[in-house]
Amino acid sequence: MPLIPLPELRAALPRHARLIGLDPGRRTIGVALSDVSLMLASPYRGLPRGKLAANAAAIAAIATTEGAAGLVVGLPLGLDGSFGPAAQAAKDWAAALSAATGLPAALWDERLSSSAVNRMLIEEADLTRAKRAKAVDAAAAAYMLQGALDATRPPLGPPLEPPLASPPG
Repeated sequence: MPLIPLPELRAALPRHARLIGLDPGRRTIGVALSDVSLMLASPYRGLPRGKLAANAAAIAAIATTEGAAGLVVGLPLGLDGSFGPAAQAAKDWAAALSAATGLPAALWDERLSSSAVNRMLIEEADLTRAKRAKAVDAAAAAYMLQGALDATRPPLGPPLEPPLASPPG
């Protein structure tokens, strides 16, 4: 199944279907879920990174259980926006995962998502390094998915006109 642009993926989703956000790391795949209105992303869990077939089966099971109909996979572009070997590996993995799960997939820039989440967890949460390491993968996936949802959210409609002032008198 070919990768598709995120706006097309979002437009093609059935009503009330969720998106799964994936932040593929070397050891762990961070998993996040959108709500059914595609407004909010939440951390779901981390999956141990293994063989594609096993990871695809686990992700397909999450999709079935949670009512998800599409994947948004983090694309690790270089800090300057360049497309390097890590980005190519993520793109290839996303295409293979899409084919294996039967779910359409789109890529989304995830530069610095893990760093931003790590900083937030250090500053905001009183977690040990080990607990933070467990939490960061799913939180980074949610951070990435939230950015994708925000960027592709349809406009709410025309701005409201201010009420007309009543004539003096």
